[in-house]
Amino acid sequence: MAFYRAWAELLEWMREYAAQHDGVKFVKQGDFTDYIYRMERPYDLPTTVMSASLSTPADEPILFASCSQRAAAFKEISLRPFQSHIYRKLTLAEDGRGLMEGPRPFTKEHLFRLADGVFEVAAT
Repeated sequence: MAFYRAWAELLEWMREYAAQHDGVKFVKQGDFTDYIYRMERPYDLPTTVMSASLSTPADEPILFASCSQRAAAFKEISLRPFQSHIYRKLTLAEDGRGLMEGPRPFTKEHLFRLADGVFEVAAT
C-alpha cells in the first residue's frame, strides 16, 4: 500500500502544479483495471487513477505519468514527456515513505522543475 500512497501523493503534486500554472491542466488518462472490473467488490487503493498527464487546455498531454498494476512484481512509476523515448523511473523509497529516482529522493520540487522544463520545450 505504501507504493500506491506515494503514487497518490505524486498525483496530488500534479494537480497542484496544474492549479498553479495557466495553460496547464491535470487529466486522468486511465484507471487501474482492477478498479474498472471490480464489480461489487470494495476498492482498497488510495486512488483509482493508473495514468495521468499534465496537458494543454486542448487536452494534448505534455508530461505523462503511469503506475504499475497491483499484480506487477516490480512496482514503478514512469514519468515521460509525451511522444518521447526519454523517461524517469520512480520507485518506492526503502523506508516506504516517498519516491526515489535511482538513489535520489523524488520531491514535489523535482516534479515542478521537470514540468517547467517540459512545458518550456513544448512551447517552442
